Amino acid sequence: MGDGWGEVDGLTALRSNAPEAAEVLGRALGAGTLDAAAAVPARTLGLRPLVPETPTHPLITAFAEQFAVDVTQIDELMRAELAEAAGNRMFPVVMAIYLGDWVPRVRHALDALFGRSDWPAPTPGDGDRWAVIDEFQQVVARLDALDPVTAELVRLRGARQHECRLCQSLRSRSALAAGADESTFAAVDDFADSDLSAAQKAALALTDALIWTPDGIPEATLAAVREHFTPAQAVELVLDVMRNAGNKIAVALAADAPNVTDGVEIYDIGPDGTLTYGLTAP
Repeated sequence: MGDGWGEVDGLTALRSNAPEAAEVLGRALGAGTLDAAAAVPARTLGLRPLVPETPTHPLITAFAEQFAVDVTQIDELMRAELAEAAGNRMFPVVMAIYLGDWVPRVRHALDALFGRSDWPAPTPGDGDRWAVIDEFQQVVARLDALDPVTAELVRLRGARQHECRLCQSLRSRSALAAGADESTFAAVDDFADSDLSAAQKAALALTDALIWTPDGIPEATLAAVREHFTPAQAVELVLDVMRNAGNKIAVALAADAPNVTDGVEIYDIGPDGTLTYGLTAP
């Protein structure tokens, strides 16, 4: 088992190992009242919703259900129906759906890895929810317990599962500098039978479980994460999968076009957590 595992619950593990991310995520949930659509994804996935489910427009409900189950199947008709039903609230509704989709997954995964928690309900307040979600993305990007190759493999696996065109076209300069190449990245498609390390396979198995079976993460997957990673690395891994899944917003709205028309684009994460694109390979 990785160093440092002990008798703590998921909430304590999050606050202890990623306190800034925990605080910013709380502000994202509290930046105004969450739209009722935020309850739909968790209910669809068999998880505990962030807010009680109340009636919402059936077209919004259908969009939120598909967003949760498989965002790649959202088509132009569903987008048009969402725009019709939500009107000028469309983007805030989609942000609420993203939080309602991924915060319950993160909470359930951390509880499964560590121990059951008493997660606080969102406390409505003021703020620009999109700005705080962007801040959350940067805060998680600054976490550095995971090595850059594992982090990039996890990102690419999520990109493949959500079929994000932009994300699939990117390659991390830090991962390349650490020795990864295209054969390393290609291994994410059949990682279980690849020559990736046992730790990398464990990270990718958890990524898949968070994406496809968040209500039933296999115990063997949890045990492998505990074996190969420290608590800080495990918390970062779970948060990374949520951060990467921000691509579901772009995919759902057909805003995921790549910056390049051929080949791949090199990017890197700066000290402040922002991404720089169009770099040269190391």
